[in-house]
Amino acid sequence: MSERFQMTRQIKQLIVITIVSGMAIAGANCGDSNDSKVGQGISAVADDKSQQDVLKIAIGSKDHTTLVAAVQAAGLVDSLANQGPFTVFAPTNDAFAKLPAGTVDDLLKASQKEALKNILEYHVVVGNLTESLLRSEYTGKGDELGMANGGNTKITEKNGKLMINGATIIASIPATNGIIHVVDTVLLPKSE
Repeated sequence: MSERFQMTRQIKQLIVITIVSGMAIAGANCGDSNDSKVGQGISAVADDKSQQDVLKIAIGSKDHTTLVAAVQAAGLVDSLANQGPFTVFAPTNDAFAKLPAGTVDDLLKASQKEALKNILEYHVVVGNLTESLLRSEYTGKGDELGMANGGNTKITEKNGKLMINGATIIASIPATNGIIHVVDTVLLPKSE
């Protein structure tokens, strides 16, 4: 039973990561009005019914190439066969660029695979949490949102925008296996 639980958790985590990357790509294409380039790309992907799979959405986004590379380096690509549902908070390339110099390169090294998986899984929730559900169930109530890596996050609202641990949700894209919330900052789990 322990092996089965661990395998099931790993499969869920892989799927979540894959979904995150797909959602991130989709989100990058559907950005808010302040970033028309990102907004146009996401809209086009979201409108194409054949591109509703999370992974296809991510791979098709010019704004999520770093996320896709991270998912590949973590070995999480094959997990997309899972039906979910998953909620993925997908950081854009610009979000990864905000990290200290060398951080992404270090995380993409084979020796950092587990650390990278932990970070990617911190961007995924099992379930389909729409913006309205996040607003009604998590904003201002002090409830924490449990992530796939076992960590917790806080959902807040500022000036009408939803935020997760201070990262702004700039777009939300429904996918066939969940939803992608594009975020402007990489979420980093707290060290224990």
